Amino acid sequence: MRAIGWVLMAWALSAPVLADKLTLEEALASVSAAHPDRRIAESELAVARADRDQAGSRQDFNLFLDGSLRTGHRPDGDWKPDNIARIVARKPLLDFGRSSHAMAAADQEIAARQATLFNVDNLRRLDIMARYFDVLLADMQYGADNELMAVTYVAWDNAKKRFEVGQISQPELLRLEATYQDVRERRYASQQRMSSTRQKLAHAMNTPGKLSSELVDPALKDNARPISDYESLLAAAMLQNPRILALQAQVEATNARVASVRAENKPTLDAEVIGGGYSRESTTRDDLSAGLVFNIPLYQGARVDARVARELAQKERLAAELEKLKRDLAESLYTSLQEVQWLRDSGRAAADKQIEFRDWLLERARAEYELELKTNLGASMAETQLALLRRKQVEYRLALALARLDALSGGSMPFVEGAKK
Repeated sequence: MRAIGWVLMAWALSAPVLADKLTLEEALASVSAAHPDRRIAESELAVARADRDQAGSRQDFNLFLDGSLRTGHRPDGDWKPDNIARIVARKPLLDFGRSSHAMAAADQEIAARQATLFNVDNLRRLDIMARYFDVLLADMQYGADNELMAVTYVAWDNAKKRFEVGQISQPELLRLEATYQDVRERRYASQQRMSSTRQKLAHAMNTPGKLSSELVDPALKDNARPISDYESLLAAAMLQNPRILALQAQVEATNARVASVRAENKPTLDAEVIGGGYSRESTTRDDLSAGLVFNIPLYQGARVDARVARELAQKERLAAELEKLKRDLAESLYTSLQEVQWLRDSGRAAADKQIEFRDWLLERARAEYELELKTNLGASMAETQLALLRRKQVEYRLALALARLDALSGGSMPFVEGAKK
């Protein structure tokens, strides 16, 4: 039955597979791959940089051709051509804050998109870790279910022979068969999870269609590292969390845009040089001229006020999002820290004791099997595997909780006094 089980396992992994064993480090190295989530964040950063270039171009030198084709009626009654062709060079000198505030807003938007990209990488790292651990747990669960299915099949098969000679009743035979079918169904579901978890891992790594046949169980040495208290973690998160940094930068960008829009009510001053050609001579026209051009807004209706109101409303929304994010972050930090403490203080101890108990039962079952007193060795082996599975679940959850704390703290948890570097 075990041989059949492993054949079915190979069938479940019949999709294209990676030849080498996959390690957690190799899986996490795919964080920088062109995953759709990362590409979206990178494109938003590219848009912000383009907006910065556009804002800076407001102070660029301009060169353009200006002309007209027309005719005019002279006092002598004749119509004469009055065509004009001019080359105009213009350079903005002063706009009293329009450009500088627009560039400051664009710089803050770039900072926000960079923080968002960093946050995407953190989220992808957590997702890859979770998917990697899911595959390892699915493999262990399948092994335990496969072992238990073999045991229940043997029990049912032996019962059929005993029923034929009248040693057991039909209800008892049906009970054993029902037990076998239930375990068989559970084993089939475990087999499907082996395939589906590998597919999810491949998608998280941005390698769809390439499933890893074997994953290396990581040592997870960082699970023993010390961590700071809640207040220290919270202070670090408020300063370094990328989502908070992104929203703070967006708030500052809104302030700069408000200042830029309000500067629309202020004058502008440009330097201008014009070289022209005219079809009709005139003493009031210059072939070459240079000067300063100023513009003083006197009335612009509600355009400026409306744009300012829109930016202020946007700022209020961002400020509310920032306040909500800080509250959610505080709760997430507290929950993750509690999970770490629970897994270290209680989860490990309970899992270790369960392994110790199952090891004792396995040794007793092995001794009884050798003495031909009982035939429950296979069931004890399956229960032992489940106990080991529980211990692995604890370590994997602990690794994810610590990684989540690190991500919430901006990728660098505060140093713990007395801890070894």
